[in-house]
Amino acid sequence: MQKFKLTLAAAALVAALPLLQGCVAAAVGAGATVGVMSAHDRRTTTVQADDEAVEWKATQQVPEAYREASHLNFTAFNRRLLITGEVPSEEARSAIGERVGKLDGIKEVFNETTVGPASSLTKRSNDSYITSKVKARLVDEKTLSANHIKVVTESGTVFLMGIVGDREGKVAVQITRTTDGVRKVVNLFEVVSDAEIKRMSTLPANNNSSTAQPAPVESR
Repeated sequence: MQKFKLTLAAAALVAALPLLQGCVAAAVGAGATVGVMSAHDRRTTTVQADDEAVEWKATQQVPEAYREASHLNFTAFNRRLLITGEVPSEEARSAIGERVGKLDGIKEVFNETTVGPASSLTKRSNDSYITSKVKARLVDEKTLSANHIKVVTESGTVFLMGIVGDREGKVAVQITRTTDGVRKVVNLFEVVSDAEIKRMSTLPANNNSSTAQPAPVESR
């Protein structure tokens, strides 16, 4: 029972971190948020700052006509931008993707928005909880560092971003797809060679397992 309580507490803490970081960014700018993780990030500090700036700029590119009826999230990692959420029409989806894609500093855009009504607060809370569970399990896994992986959940679909080695990516995908509540995993990892990973960082080894039903995986 005690272990169960501690696990829930850890998951809650992980879920709160993005909110806390968002408050810091709003108060003093993107640079402060970047500084929190820069020492453990495989991106350069310049790229980290660029990613933070792109996320903010992307929100400004949503046409006024679609703002009220849309629920959108912009997540940038290593100059690759993920757009998730709901939009009112295919026209809105295309317009937003096209405008955001013209921003400087973006190498690739993954427009994963869906056409439909904006998700409810209940659904968003559930997505946040799923993200917290995935992050908590990644933190527990000793063969990789959760600092190198960005987790985004939308309607039960989990998107994974980051710069990883082949083995790291496979472990992270397996952990995610066997996490309770995950409907599907979309793999957006940038996979680099073992030599490059070794140059960037040295990680310990361990193993992880779960009894949850594996979710399907899509690669983009």
